[in-house]
Amino acid sequence: MNPQDVLEAATLAFNLVGMVVCIVGLTLAQKMSRKWPGYVIAVIGFQIATMPMFYQLILMLRQ
Repeated sequence: MNPQDVLEAATLAFNLVGMVVCIVGLTLAQKMSRKWPGYVIAVIGFQIATMPMFYQLILMLRQ
C-alpha cells in the first residue's frame, strides 16, 4: 500500500482520537482553576484531528 492509501484509511482514526483528546482538554479547562493546561490539550487534540488534512495539503503542494 502506498502512503496515500494508508493515510485515507487512518483519517477516521485520527479524527476520532483527536476529537476525544480535544473534548477531554476542554472538559479539564472547564473544571480546573488554571485553564491553560486544558486548552493546550485541546489544541493538541485539534492538531491530531487535522493532521491527515495537513499531510494531504503538503503532498499536494509538493507536486
